[in-house]
Amino acid sequence: MAESKDPNVDIDFTVMYATHKAFRRDLRRLAAAVAAGQADKPQVRAGWDNFNHQLHNHHSVEDRALWPQVEAKITDRPDDQRLMKEMEDEHAELGPRIEAVDTAIKGGGGDLAALIEDLYQVMDGHFTHEEEAALPLIQDVLSPAEWRTFGLANAKNLGISGVSVYIPWVIDDATPDDQKAFLGSFPPPLRVVNKLIWQRGYAKKELFKV
Repeated sequence: MAESKDPNVDIDFTVMYATHKAFRRDLRRLAAAVAAGQADKPQVRAGWDNFNHQLHNHHSVEDRALWPQVEAKITDRPDDQRLMKEMEDEHAELGPRIEAVDTAIKGGGGDLAALIEDLYQVMDGHFTHEEEAALPLIQDVLSPAEWRTFGLANAKNLGISGVSVYIPWVIDDATPDDQKAFLGSFPPPLRVVNKLIWQRGYAKKELFKV
């Protein structure tokens, strides 16, 4: 039986907002690298590959472990059902644009700068729509425990090696306050491992360095 929603307990969306911010940051970095004529640098290619991997994981886990939970709670709410369909359609709109950038960045032709800008606009529009409409719906219908099942599914999908990149990737270039808020969502032992090991390993990748 699904857990009932306690209206007095809010869901903390810090990790979601921070992850969205990291995606936006990476596309701005990619656009800057292209403008500087550095798109063929290994660090830029590695940065794009990581972005692509993180975005695919993020949306595939949403589709599998988040939206179905919400849909189960809104069977008698047609407006909210339409919102869920919009989330699905927006995910689908990103796929061809990611493929176009991937082809162009690997030498397949096309106006790379324009393709990146198109991808950014569609992605940013989707994230904004999700933040302004879908997150309030999630707050309304899911319990914090149900929200945590999405976070656990994300961690399971990434695996420990993926988590070791995901956490330092999100806080890369974040303000100290944002880093503190994001890391505060994780258990203390994991924060220690991130500080002592994962951040150093991530820094050595020099993603998007030009």
